[in-house]
Amino acid sequence: MLESEGRVKVTSLCRLFGVSDVTIRNDLTQLEQKGFLARTRGGGIRFQRAGIDSKLAEKSKRHAEEKRAIGKKAAELIKDDDTIFIDSGTTTLELAKNLNALRNVTVITNALNIADELVGRSNLKLVMLGGMIRQNSLSLVGPVAESSIKNFYCDKLFIGVDGIGSECGITTPNIEEANLNKLMIQNSSRVIVLADSSKFSRRSFAFIAPISQIHTVITDKNIPEAELGNLQSQGVEVILV
Repeated sequence: MLESEGRVKVTSLCRLFGVSDVTIRNDLTQLEQKGFLARTRGGGIRFQRAGIDSKLAEKSKRHAEEKRAIGKKAAELIKDDDTIFIDSGTTTLELAKNLNALRNVTVITNALNIADELVGRSNLKLVMLGGMIRQNSLSLVGPVAESSIKNFYCDKLFIGVDGIGSECGITTPNIEEANLNKLMIQNSSRVIVLADSSKFSRRSFAFIAPISQIHTVITDKNIPEAELGNLQSQGVEVILV
């Protein structure tokens, strides 16, 4: 069930196997100890291998409802006259779709799909970074993008990640993407990570930053309980949708 669906719920497993929730919870704990899943509220989600670099079209189909809710909530953190970085990704694209009510916001992005979503909106100023196009993410990376981003300082950075953990920090499959993300973090007053709960089961290939450099995480209510507690104990604001 984990392999095919990506997650399991205690209530469903109790009905399926005709056993108590205590039995199922014990089984899930053993599976977590063996590295097959990460516990969440009311169930568990599958661990993912590091280094997988999926295409946007594939990512957009995963946890779509959660991503929409996260994007909508993230937009509430932006104020009129803000200057913001929006990183590439499917969850950050959902944020871009919710900027209609804002005024005089300057958006700097390295993502072609996000620029396409925002171009022509009279209430926004759009700045597109240069660089080499990554086909999988439709993002601009490399020396040109890194040189460009050093010219800007932003109030807020909204960053999507492929993996997040209270111990391993935030990660992505691509080294060049990680290097650009590091510069975004350095030049932002507030770092806001947009990540659905499935990202907490992943540790991807390239390291971006430790949790100590993150101010806020917006995720859904299926975040593993231990991760929620660890993030909050480290002073990270966690917003659940």
